[in-house]
Amino acid sequence: MTIKQKVLAVEKLFKGLDDEITEFRKESGIYCFTGCGKCCNKPDIEASPLEFLPLAYHWFSQGRAEAMYLKLETNSSLNCLVYQPLSVNDKNHGHCSEYEHRGLICRLFGYGAGKDKYGQLRMVTCKLIKEQQVDNYEKAVEMLKSKSTVPVFADYYQKLMQIDFRLAKDMLPINEAIQAALEAVMQYYSYRPFPVVKGAA
Repeated sequence: MTIKQKVLAVEKLFKGLDDEITEFRKESGIYCFTGCGKCCNKPDIEASPLEFLPLAYHWFSQGRAEAMYLKLETNSSLNCLVYQPLSVNDKNHGHCSEYEHRGLICRLFGYGAGKDKYGQLRMVTCKLIKEQQVDNYEKAVEMLKSKSTVPVFADYYQKLMQIDFRLAKDMLPINEAIQAALEAVMQYYSYRPFPVVKGAA
């Protein structure tokens, strides 16, 4: 499978997840607060390189791969490089500068379920939702009990591994995951021509 095929496969997986999340949001009522970036403003977020392959490919296609790689290499912060806080004094509000190409962890958090040490599904969401959307959160918990459609972290990471086990198996600090995705794209095209986009001049 070529890098482009892997990117398309990951994007297809994300599209299916986005559709599932849309249904889950409609049924549960859970939503993220506008402008809230509290979950992004954390130094311990981990991800797999594969879930950021679309972002790396996007940067490469724009001619930004090397510059972004250097930025990651020299970045001293453990917080996600693409998260843009509102200000130096308010880092819990902001936005993702690459929202369209955000990773699987970014899509699932707040709207997905993980298994606890007893193998039971538990909602993986933020304190704000639990405390300020009590009814919605309780409805989501009931949905888990009734086996309603709730995105499950393990299921989606398993699907990622079916695309490329090597790039999906390791969970790394988020900036390292993005950097590894960039390395995969740059190495792949170091001795191959970049595909010509149809319709391009």
